[in-house]
Amino acid sequence: MNLNELNPMQRKAAEQLDGPVLILAGAGSGKTRTLTYRVANLLEHGVKAWHILALTFTNKAAREMQERIERLAGESATDAWIGTFHSICCRILRRDIEKIGYEHSFTIYDEDDQQRVIKAILKQLDIDEKFLPPKSISAAIGDAKNRVLNPDEWLKNSPADYRSQKIHDVMTEYEQRLKAANALDFDDLLMKTLQLFLEHPPVLQYYQQRFQYVHVDEYQDTNYAQYQLVRLLTQESRNLCVVGDDDQSIYGWRGADIRNILDFEKDFPDAVVIKLEQNYRSTANILDAANQIIAHNEGRKEKELWTEDGEGEKIALYSAADEREEAGWIASRIRALNRQGISYGNMAVLYRMHALSRVLEETMMRAGIPYRVYGGTRFYDRKEVRDILAYLRVIENPADDVSLARIINVPKRAIGDSTVDTLAQFARQNDMPLYSAVAAPPDTLPARAKKSVQGFAAMMAGLLIARETLPLGEFVQKVIDEAGLITQYEKDADNNEENQTRIENIREFMGAVTEFEQKSEDKSLFAFLENVALVTELDNQENVPNYVTMMTLHSAKGLEYDAVFLSGMEEGIFPSARALQEENRLEEERRLCYVGVTRARKLLHLSFARRRLLFNQMQFNAPSCFIQEIPKRLIQEEWSSPAQSSGGGWGSYGGTGMKPRPQYGYGDTVPARKPAVNGLNIPGVQRGFVASPARNINVQLFKTGDHVLHRKFGKGVVREVSGTGENARIAIVFPVFGEKVFALSIAPIVKVEE
Repeated sequence: MNLNELNPMQRKAAEQLDGPVLILAGAGSGKTRTLTYRVANLLEHGVKAWHILALTFTNKAAREMQERIERLAGESATDAWIGTFHSICCRILRRDIEKIGYEHSFTIYDEDDQQRVIKAILKQLDIDEKFLPPKSISAAIGDAKNRVLNPDEWLKNSPADYRSQKIHDVMTEYEQRLKAANALDFDDLLMKTLQLFLEHPPVLQYYQQRFQYVHVDEYQDTNYAQYQLVRLLTQESRNLCVVGDDDQSIYGWRGADIRNILDFEKDFPDAVVIKLEQNYRSTANILDAANQIIAHNEGRKEKELWTEDGEGEKIALYSAADEREEAGWIASRIRALNRQGISYGNMAVLYRMHALSRVLEETMMRAGIPYRVYGGTRFYDRKEVRDILAYLRVIENPADDVSLARIINVPKRAIGDSTVDTLAQFARQNDMPLYSAVAAPPDTLPARAKKSVQGFAAMMAGLLIARETLPLGEFVQKVIDEAGLITQYEKDADNNEENQTRIENIREFMGAVTEFEQKSEDKSLFAFLENVALVTELDNQENVPNYVTMMTLHSAKGLEYDAVFLSGMEEGIFPSARALQEENRLEEERRLCYVGVTRARKLLHLSFARRRLLFNQMQFNAPSCFIQEIPKRLIQEEWSSPAQSSGGGWGSYGGTGMKPRPQYGYGDTVPARKPAVNGLNIPGVQRGFVASPARNINVQLFKTGDHVLHRKFGKGVVREVSGTGENARIAIVFPVFGEKVFALSIAPIVKVEE
């Protein structure tokens, strides 16, 4: 390991080994590199690996950190605990959870499982889902656990009304049901670890002595529960190193508390504060814009990103008439940049809300641009995959009523909802898991239903026995075969593409099992299910995809692309209407804009629409205040769809031929009328056509197959010219917008060479 490979501030952070340390790491400043060198330096100074703990927010980040540290320090680093908060807590609970009344084989419920439990409780308590939507209740449960509150404590901190009381009742029953099922939800992994530490001091002391050096990545994203866990673990050693950027704190809506990083020096008055401000990602113009935007926030620690790289291109700003013109401009620019050598995988379109993606998607499809919307259905969330997982979870934890109810009639085996309800009621009356009622069904069941239930129970009993003798891969294949999970889709697979896809997904699942067996030391079913439960959406993203990525700004954090498009930059959309009313929300929205801007390595594009049909309502929004916070000197305003240019390279904006819109000034109304296309000096344009009275039109100027340039829709190919005089019409096919028909007398088009 050579610390000379670090810049001066990175090296200072890597060499500050003892006591509390706050590393303020700006976007693209090499924080992961700094953190890994610091851990490697600890090892070089004789600290044993098992005394080191590093907490991250994604498994992908944890794997990257582990691999980097091992490259620097060798095998001595393998005993360090490096993982997400949830995976580390899960590891702690697997060892000692019986001390707080759970069994080691607990199941981890995901969001879908949680919703199923809540819906069942609402039905039991006769509460209308319209009055209390399940997602609102799950949000309240998550909020309570993030703040380390039990249902009664949550109620004391809530409005004293009927709705809060009913949410409390659901929360109370929810906790009881999870306990009976020996299950934890994702937030419980933190809550139950805190409970274990506080109720059993010897357990806490063991981990305090074990983890002498604790590191936390993305500290600005920690919630109160995570904050308390870190404080407890470092209470004795005080060797806590946190890395983060308050300017990138964008998850307040899901519990992240920016005060954790802003108040670090209050918690540790003797803390050493180190700022990483040199950026290795973006051009100087992009960083300048980011600095200018975030400087408007008051609740932040002062820092300013800079780079030794060049200024780069100015930021492209496009004012569209509506959302379709905006999408057309984005698609056209993407095609042009791709022709100039930027791969689709190095481009991203970001937006404030998923609803903005619809028109963008339609336009991408028409333009033939490969894209993927990030935030779609995860592999492990697909029905056929969840069915297999439910079988495996019941085999691992027979008390898991949610998973059992899911699979008892999958594939269909004549066990209807009424039968399941009867079994569930019998189980509740006898204070037993649903599985016990299935194994010994009551006599009140009809003969046919009882026979079906007994057949299912016999199959599950056989699988429970097989689990003890077969290797993981063989066992999972046996479950799939015995249950008929592929067979149910094979009957019509040749004629049903969806069924064929489901079969392929099941086979892909087996591939995941095989890969786990090859890479994991613990090859048990228990370990495999835990691994799947802790996979996050970010862990599934490809490093270098071959498609344009489309995602919300919240999803983009931690990623970077050569070219980034921030669409929908309008007041009421970004920032949101609610943020415009509350200063603290506006500051978080501004941090979100800062995150979006700093995703761009070389080219940044901003766009807004003067009118937009959204949620079936026409909106007329002003340009975002964030645009106005960027100095004019950094902006290149533009007006048209790309045209072929004789230029090349990024120095000429990718050779797209884009021309600047006249500078109108920020905060002013941008005129809807655009400059006439004929005034442009566009290479390859044939002069001789100017919009004029119909009697002067030379219809013969255009013929089928001609390439033309339209002021709004960009390049197209003439499909047909018809009529004469005032009735002359021209049909043009545009790559992005499809076919359009214009009156030839007023169409703003010019003929261009191919």
